[in-house]
Amino acid sequence: MQEQIQNILNSISEFVWGPPMLILLVGTGIYLTILLRGLQFRKLSHSLWLALVKRKDEGDNPGDITHFQALMTALAATVGTGNIAGVATAIAVGGPGALFWMWITGLFGMITKYSEAVLAVKYREIDELGTMSGGPMYYISKGLKQKWLGVMFAIFASIAAFGIGNMVQSNSVADAVQNTFNIPSEVTGIALAILTGMVILGGIKSIGRITGVIVPFMIVFYMLAAIFVVLIHIEHIPHVFQLVITEAFTDTAAVGGFAGATLMLTIRMGVARGVFSNESGLGSAPIAAAAAQTKHPVTQALVSMTQTFIDTIVVCSLTGFAILVSDVLETGVTGVPLTSLAFKTALPGEWGDIVVSLGIIFFAYSTILGWCYYGEKSVEYLLGVKSIRPYRLIFVIAVFIGAVSNLNLVWTFADIMNALMAIPNLIGLLGLSGIIYWETKNYFGKKNNEL
Repeated sequence: MQEQIQNILNSISEFVWGPPMLILLVGTGIYLTILLRGLQFRKLSHSLWLALVKRKDEGDNPGDITHFQALMTALAATVGTGNIAGVATAIAVGGPGALFWMWITGLFGMITKYSEAVLAVKYREIDELGTMSGGPMYYISKGLKQKWLGVMFAIFASIAAFGIGNMVQSNSVADAVQNTFNIPSEVTGIALAILTGMVILGGIKSIGRITGVIVPFMIVFYMLAAIFVVLIHIEHIPHVFQLVITEAFTDTAAVGGFAGATLMLTIRMGVARGVFSNESGLGSAPIAAAAAQTKHPVTQALVSMTQTFIDTIVVCSLTGFAILVSDVLETGVTGVPLTSLAFKTALPGEWGDIVVSLGIIFFAYSTILGWCYYGEKSVEYLLGVKSIRPYRLIFVIAVFIGAVSNLNLVWTFADIMNALMAIPNLIGLLGLSGIIYWETKNYFGKKNNEL
């Protein structure tokens, strides 16, 4: 029976994440790029400065957390197993050229993320508890006047939060801890549930403070390790870069344990894993953006779009290059073991496994925190503020269940929910693209009379 259900879910997942969905996701990014005249390229340096350098008193602005904390909360939810296992899977199945298509997805995904944040801040509300509430469910119902579509998004997001944002992540942590440190999954599950509860019971302000510390540390830690691997094999970089570009447009030949890949498979794996990693277009990140202390939607939107740049263009690229320069693709393994093999070529003894395992632990735990807030706001939209505390309690219990369970069905079901989230969100983005344009023009027009 379980096998039959799994097969049915696999078929549904392949359908909803098929070429039409990937074309719609990337196509929306291309359309918004044209509409906003390549804003993600023209304003990238300014956005990075706003996100990572500029510090000012934002306490007088409406919102719950700072620009930086909103960015870190969103990054917490996206920088996760997709940056380690997802990139490795894309390259192992689609070949080196898949990394190029991840870049394309990231570059166009930046403007999608920007647009989501503009709408999230513009249509946000103050709830009964005095905190900000926003995201696709609000800009779809208030902007498009399609409340039923906003309700559908909230339902899909609240379910996805327990899958891809909770049990799947705790399961990944439990596996990594057991395999590397020989600690039973039950112990890991209890510890993870307690740590999660200690943070999420304080709401977005607590989540923002913790992710503001954990996320920069975990990203820098992982980046330094990946950079070290790349530098050890620095003589291979020119060849690898050439390989990524050329094989992005040609079939990839089978070599060693690598079975080869057609051009269409290369594109599909790169785009699919890129979307899975940065979540641009899915509608999750604008829920965090809506909580930021900001006077104008565009200010936070510029900060938010750096999330996709950091996640895909920086972190995913480092993982991909570490794998390719270390020449482990021919081994035929995929996922986390492939990334571990790459790190082992440069790091002595068991340090390769330890670094990757620690990366998974921090990445997955931070994802749990970020997605808890996404699910909480979705449930609040559906059932009101009285649902928040019961939701948090159930979410903590689910963390433990995920750590000690077999989650094949949950993985696939959560993947389907992610795709279903994207549909109403993309309808909202396209339907409200005129609002995005005029908010952007209004912001930059006041400064220098340009879009």
